[in-house]
Amino acid sequence: MQQLSGLTTQRGASVTSIVLIIIALGIAAKLVVAIVPAQIGDYQLTKTLSAQLKESNSNKETAKQFVERVNRQLSINADYNTRAEEVFTFTDKKTGQLAIHKQYAVTNNFFGNVDIVNRFEGDVEMAGAE
Repeated sequence: MQQLSGLTTQRGASVTSIVLIIIALGIAAKLVVAIVPAQIGDYQLTKTLSAQLKESNSNKETAKQFVERVNRQLSINADYNTRAEEVFTFTDKKTGQLAIHKQYAVTNNFFGNVDIVNRFEGDVEMAGAE
């Protein structure tokens, strides 16, 4: 009878490696669930701000009118917990030449007392002609 070593007889993954793979996949899925919605929300917010900025500048609206316009649009988009004043600041308040800089953070709970903070910052350009 031939003696086989343990290394030549083992086939496939061990129980420990399968458990570690399941844990790693669970953590990756939790990260995706915490990060992707914030990124999509930032994209949508940037698009909204850009479109509203273009419309306000073409209508020669003041900064106050622009803020009211954005707050109205955010309530239409059912984003009730976001207010325009918390999301952006004006870099130029001249009527018809409004320019804004967005800066805000979105916090999502990862597990226990560990949070994932997504910070978004940048100048918002007016929407191009579509």
